[in-house]
Amino acid sequence: MEPHDVTTPHAREKSRTVDYDRRVEIMDELYNRYGKSGVNTPGNRFRHWRKRYCWFVVAGGASLLKRTLDIIVAASMIVALSPLFLVVAACIKLTDGGPVIFWQTRVGKWGREFPFPKFRSMVVNAEELKDSILDQSDHGDSVTFKMKKDPRVTWIGRIIRKLSIDELPQLWSVLTGDMSIVGPRPPVPREVARYTLADRRRLDVTPGLTCTWQISGRGDIAFNEQVELDSAYIESQTFWNDIKILFKTIPAVLSGRGAY
Repeated sequence: MEPHDVTTPHAREKSRTVDYDRRVEIMDELYNRYGKSGVNTPGNRFRHWRKRYCWFVVAGGASLLKRTLDIIVAASMIVALSPLFLVVAACIKLTDGGPVIFWQTRVGKWGREFPFPKFRSMVVNAEELKDSILDQSDHGDSVTFKMKKDPRVTWIGRIIRKLSIDELPQLWSVLTGDMSIVGPRPPVPREVARYTLADRRRLDVTPGLTCTWQISGRGDIAFNEQVELDSAYIESQTFWNDIKILFKTIPAVLSGRGAY
């Protein structure tokens, strides 16, 4: 049985009055401490400005450092790999006479779409043929489409996809600021259309050439695990973590695991 309230209505009303008066006193005290007589004093104004300025310096400095890394790495790789670009371009052109670069629309930070270049590794009409083989995806009924023996891939395409050479034109997207060296891979619009609210967490940062799941198995990583790894990266990203991922990308690419 619940305890019976034996207090009189008069006592309860008096108690409520005391509680109300106490709350008013607390609010007045807080106002006097942090209101006109507090925040607006020169000392408090300076401390408030200093904290805000320090936050902008830290956040802006990290962003500037990341952008500087992007420009240096992207520009250096474009110059160093330019002979390879010419060889790959010639092989693609001599295979079927089609365009060397395949341009695709991808979704970047905060849902902004941008042009996404790759060395063409498939037949010219690959996008039209995709709908006919969707049920053969190795990811099953997932947001992403991956097929180990995709019939649309050309002979030169299999080589450059295995070594991730087809992704190198995206260094241009890094220079323009649409992408970063390290960050979640940018999805295509038809994938984003199937995203849940949790999946959209991946769109909170600038997409990248390489990321955590790219060095952990690439195409072998299921979509839900990709989202988990990307979310973990976003929540704990640092400059040094980007450096580690960048260096781990080299052996991951050379191993060819999950590249198809």
